[in-house]
Amino acid sequence: MNGILKSTLVGVLLTVTSLVTHAAGNFLTPPELWDDYDPDKGEFKEEIVKEETKDGIYYKESYISAYVLDHEIRVFCKYSVKEGAMNAPGLLDVHGWHGAPRIPKDYVNEGWAVLAHDYAGELNNQHYTKYPEELSHGNMKRQPVWTKYRDGTSIADPKEASDYIWSAIQRRALSFLLTQKEVDATRIGAKGFSYGGTIMWNLGMDSRVKAIVAYFGIGWNTYYRGSRVWKYNTPYINPEKTQGEAVFLASLAPQAHSPYITAATLWLNGSNDHHGGHERGPDSFAMFKPGIPWDYAVQARGHHNTEKLGDDCKLWLEKHVLDKDIFWPERPHSELKLGSDGVTEIHITPASPERIKELQAYICLKTPNNIERNWRDVESVRKGDTWIAKLPVVNVNDYVFSYANIRYTNDCVISSDFEAAIPTELGNAIATEKKSNLIPEGVGQWSLVAPAEGPQGIKGFRSINNRLGISTTQFSDAKYSAPHGAELSFMFYCTQPQQVVLAANKWFAVDVDITAADTWQTKTLKIDELKIRHDGRSLGDWSEVKKIEIKSQEGSDLSKVVFARFKWTTPVSK
Repeated sequence: MNGILKSTLVGVLLTVTSLVTHAAGNFLTPPELWDDYDPDKGEFKEEIVKEETKDGIYYKESYISAYVLDHEIRVFCKYSVKEGAMNAPGLLDVHGWHGAPRIPKDYVNEGWAVLAHDYAGELNNQHYTKYPEELSHGNMKRQPVWTKYRDGTSIADPKEASDYIWSAIQRRALSFLLTQKEVDATRIGAKGFSYGGTIMWNLGMDSRVKAIVAYFGIGWNTYYRGSRVWKYNTPYINPEKTQGEAVFLASLAPQAHSPYITAATLWLNGSNDHHGGHERGPDSFAMFKPGIPWDYAVQARGHHNTEKLGDDCKLWLEKHVLDKDIFWPERPHSELKLGSDGVTEIHITPASPERIKELQAYICLKTPNNIERNWRDVESVRKGDTWIAKLPVVNVNDYVFSYANIRYTNDCVISSDFEAAIPTELGNAIATEKKSNLIPEGVGQWSLVAPAEGPQGIKGFRSINNRLGISTTQFSDAKYSAPHGAELSFMFYCTQPQQVVLAANKWFAVDVDITAADTWQTKTLKIDELKIRHDGRSLGDWSEVKKIEIKSQEGSDLSKVVFARFKWTTPVSK
């Protein structure tokens, strides 16, 4: 993408931000919403329920009081630091949805004073944050409030939403962290996982915090995911927002905080994470004030996991909280263009090329819904300080998406900009990609699988998590989508009979008997065998399927089944 176009888009984004945060209805901006909240107000009334020093590490669990909307909440906290520490940097660790406070011991061992608090409420834990009845929607065991109440009526004030309570609690927890005698209040960082990453953006406005790391939470879920307002819908859809959605988007959504962030902000995500459109994540950073450090890395095919994104969190916090001389590269430049042969290419020019350990580019075709996208690795060739990867397409009138992950020698990983284009709009494009009836399999193509080999040396894969099962979004790829009228065929090897469920597009499912044998067996499924359980409806054709999942039925073990050679077959005429 050229610089002029990028500058134009930034201008458009800032305009959109202004419209979102100052839309008709006089909705509050995030700073206006929090103007009357003082996280230091009132006594903590600390009640210690556990305290010990072991192997040179001090640890305590306690309840403190937070005061939100004129009500007292008893917040459960865990705190840990090296024994005898002085002027230790502080770290607030915020858990995810239905989670619980956890102390990351590696940070404590490296000299951080860490506080983790609970905001989920009563979820079968011995200790948990206790909400008064008036704020019971903060308890995740109850019905949380986002844009509307259980009866369907919209919220009118952002303080009616559960996110307001959870954000208030984490600011109070931060205040408590700053009172600990071991903590240096001038060196404070925070990191949040999953929904903790979502509310982390509110903490990024808190001047007491020097740096934040948000795992997964980036916003663009409310309204956008719920109404399927994908950025690359063709044609683009823009349904009217409810009052509650407008209130939430203006005051509480992570992206609403972007223009007011003061902390150095790092976002780590998986490309197929359920939290929303990762391609809109960078739009949030385009709204940051000049001079505020930010960056992001997106793990291709990641489903709520980021283990391939190096040591980013630690490096970011050490650089921006501890002021260590940590190498962190400048943002890379990238753009889509046509090669001389008419094939789409991505050109990536990273900063500090002499320190690059690996650059991996990815391609995805057509799919508007990022959660359903099938990202494939593509090879790149270095020419000078620019890496070029060919991006062959099936249809030159459909979108092609691409980006790259760049790993540096200190295990810092950053992603290039997310690029999207319709090849014909780039010039005289040609389609060179061929459709395939054989669907790639194994690690990287299916989630939660490991390589396996059955009889005759045939290689396949098996599940590594019997509870969660396996899944793939490859069918959303134009290269691997089903031909009209095809059937799905696959091989399996299993020496003990198992009962599994195969589901397509989440709701259409069929029970599959995995019979036992000492050799490979083949199963073929017609699309009308998959039905919605409660009403018997089925899909019209396998070409409508974007994702399939395979899970164990009760008493069975999916991990004992080896799968191989998924492919589309043509029904035999009778």
